[in-house]
Order: sequence, then C-alpha cells, then structure tokens
Amino acid sequence: MPQAALFDVDGTLTDTNYLHVTCWWEAFRQAGHRVAMCDIHRAVGLSGGDLVAHLLGEERDREQDGLITAAHKTLYATHFDRLSAFDGAGDLLRALAARGRRIVLATSASGRELAALRAAVGADDVIAGTASSDDVSAGKPAPEPVEHALEIAGCPASRAVFVGDSVWDMRAAVRAGVPAVALLSGGVSRGDLEEAGATAVYRDVSDLLARLDSSPFARSG
Repeated sequence: MPQAALFDVDGTLTDTNYLHVTCWWEAFRQAGHRVAMCDIHRAVGLSGGDLVAHLLGEERDREQDGLITAAHKTLYATHFDRLSAFDGAGDLLRALAARGRRIVLATSASGRELAALRAAVGADDVIAGTASSDDVSAGKPAPEPVEHALEIAGCPASRAVFVGDSVWDMRAAVRAGVPAVALLSGGVSRGDLEEAGATAVYRDVSDLLARLDSSPFARSG
C-alpha cells in the first residue's frame, strides 16, 4: 500500500503569501473596500470566493465577489515570471519521493498560476498530481482538497502526512484524518498552527528536510 506526502504550495513550497496579500489589498481597494493587510494575511489559504466572504462578511454586496477575485488574479499574474520557491523545496520533494512517498499538491491554484508555481518549485519529475479547490465543492478548511489528494495518491489517511503553512491547511488535514505538519514560512505563528492541529512545526522546507528522519514522515505509514 502506497504512502503519500501531501503539500500545500503558497507559503509552504513557494514564497508567495505576501504577494497574495498585496494583490488582495489592491483588489479590495479597487472595489472600494479598505481591508487591513494583517486581516488579509490571516485569510490567505482560503479559496478566492471564501476569502472575500471571510473578510467582507455576509452582508457584503455579493455582486462584487467575482470582480474582486478577478482583480486579484490579474494583479497576481503580473508576478508569474518571477515567483520564487523556498530554498530546499524541490530537494524535500525528491527526498520524500526517494523514500517511496507519492507527492501530491493540494492547492487552490490552477491554470497558468499553478504552472508558474510548479515551475518555481522545479520538481515536476516527482509530483504525482495536484488536487485543487476547483476539483471539489469546498476548499480548505473543508477536508475535501486533502481527501481528493489522497485519492490521487491512492493512499489512505493513515499512511499520509500533510504539510502546510496556514491554520486552514491544518484544519483541513485534521478533518481528513491526516497528520498535519506546519511550516512557519507562511508567516503564521507556531501557537496558531498548533492550536489548529499541527503535530509538528518546522521553520521552513529546509528545516524539515534536515530533520526528515525524526519527522512525522519517519513515523507514519
């Protein structure tokens, strides 16, 4: 029976969370909303529609939702040619693949954005597939993206580990019954990640790679 390593992308493998914050901030500003960057940062990791609803509330003008998410996509696309992976991201994926793990990404990115992120990571040779929020009825923190990633990997929850950087990642993994590993590279505090269900916390992908043999990956499966 296979084992799986499931990964979020933004803030986990790629240094893109704060690009998303500034692009969302500008998208909200263009629509006439003043939303604090700290609030946007805490919402990064939700799918676009869920992020808008989370920040503007139920009483918002829902006709603006599509315009705001489209503006964010347009603004973020200007960065596609210079997106950056964290040092060690590709090395970590290859090390896990060499240990027999099937690598699956679980992200809300799709299309050109996903292609740009995968190019930045540079490990397509070991990535078995991608589970996007486009493929499920509900994005993180619902468990469906993680469950879909398990389906792609052909692996039960008991033989997988999920790695992410947001409280939404941790909650989705916990709800799917998958042990959750958190990275601090997305800018979320250790306390918040542990409260959301992280079983282990590392500084970034390089730190996890250096301690791989004592990590939940060595204990699962």
